[in-house]
Amino acid sequence: MRRSNVAPRSADVIIVGAGHNGLVAALLLARRGLSVVVLEEKDMVGGAAKTERPFKKAPGLGVSSGAYLLGLAPPELLRELGVDLPLKRRDPHYFLPTTDRRYLLFGSNQAEMKRQFLEFFSEQDWNANARLQAEIGALRDDVAPTWLQEPLSIEATAEKYIRKELREVFVKLCRGTITDYLDRFDFKSDLIKAMYAVTDAFSGLSGGFDTPGTGMNFLVHNMCRLPGADGTWMIVEGGMGAITSRLAAKAESEGAVILTGTKVEKIESQGGAVTGVVLADGTSITSKVVVANADPYRTRALAGAGNIDAGLSQRLDTMRRDGSTMKVNLAMKGLPNFTCLREDKGQYGPTIHLLPDEAVVMDTVRKAHADAMAGSLPEFPAIEWYFHTPIDPSLRDAEGHHNAALFVQWVPYELSGGKTWAEEEAGYVKHLLSICDRFAPGTSDLVIDTFPLTPKGIEDHFGITRGHIHHIDNGYGFADRVPYRFGLGGLYSASAGTHPAGSVIGAAGHNAAQAVLADLGR
Repeated sequence: MRRSNVAPRSADVIIVGAGHNGLVAALLLARRGLSVVVLEEKDMVGGAAKTERPFKKAPGLGVSSGAYLLGLAPPELLRELGVDLPLKRRDPHYFLPTTDRRYLLFGSNQAEMKRQFLEFFSEQDWNANARLQAEIGALRDDVAPTWLQEPLSIEATAEKYIRKELREVFVKLCRGTITDYLDRFDFKSDLIKAMYAVTDAFSGLSGGFDTPGTGMNFLVHNMCRLPGADGTWMIVEGGMGAITSRLAAKAESEGAVILTGTKVEKIESQGGAVTGVVLADGTSITSKVVVANADPYRTRALAGAGNIDAGLSQRLDTMRRDGSTMKVNLAMKGLPNFTCLREDKGQYGPTIHLLPDEAVVMDTVRKAHADAMAGSLPEFPAIEWYFHTPIDPSLRDAEGHHNAALFVQWVPYELSGGKTWAEEEAGYVKHLLSICDRFAPGTSDLVIDTFPLTPKGIEDHFGITRGHIHHIDNGYGFADRVPYRFGLGGLYSASAGTHPAGSVIGAAGHNAAQAVLADLGR
């Protein structure tokens, strides 16, 4: 282990930021014999993938405060890294409750799933769901090899990697809207269609039902290939900090030096190439290679916008979006009781999808998106609700409290009409919990503390520009995303804004490291 508080005067590679992608890059580059120093401004590694104990009224209760599930990390990358992760499968993985007696539990028990579909929805929906899963599974298999390579255009990717009968489907999905894609399967229930759109097409994206690129986001979120997952996202025992702490330990064992509490003030360059960094305390570290794990806008600011290739800088400006996601971390004294399913059939482990009633779901979700884009707080935003402690009791405190969170899609970064988040946050959290009460009466009374993160809160807490959890919208895919070579000699991006996408994947760190090695002739 080489954890240090002393900055070296020089290094072969400087990595700015100890998020998961920065740590992956550090591990792989140090393994190749390069001297690597990782500089992290926070007091702990992890970026937005960390385990924290933020509750004043339950100080021993752990929670994945930012990112909360692992789904998209390629198994080939995990094997290459040599990092063993304590993963726990969620089975069932989705719970779609209603305010009446209907519900769906999506899991490995296909007979029980079919019974629920036929009893509460329709055979048409069951068949549509089966066709959707078969097609997205085939696309997942075809796309998988592209994630650990330099990206091609969407069209070139289709030609090289996608089976012939799905090439047109793939291009239309990546370029098009989630509405057009889901309509192909002929679902009868708008509630089920809305669930798929909200969960996978809108998550972390500023777009709505008719926004091109929502299909790309849907594809990304369906790329889970983790061993034993059966296409579903998994819980990491000990919270998401278990991933980044293990990556950090492995990187140090390979020879990397990791400095926390060490802020980079500036990325220096001369003659069109990086020369190192200057720290907030004035210390200089020289290097011909800097890999930035920060978001692309923060990286550009550190390097100086005038030093970055003008074409890339202009692209970044066109891609820039405000974050539209709110995370409300909860400490609870017990588990709620759902009106539609009072018996415990595993509904406390999956992602719980809270949606308006079937008759109004589409209009209400569309209005929520329009309201948020106009700077207003939606009356009924898209909400994913989950508990981790029923599956991972290691995070519970001595008093036995449960953690939970509301992942809320479509809230404004800035509120219109002169309102501020400081004024509105507490009231809106209370309103969101009242929505939970509609499905599970008494939920609000079980909440003993909250740790909410608005888009501005995400920016302040994790250091992500404008609070965009994916750095750029996942509506941009493949070669349309931010390049690894970041418009200045020796400067590389390992941001979530690069290919393949934003989420806890690690491919950006891997691919940025491969670009460095190629350019160094290693």
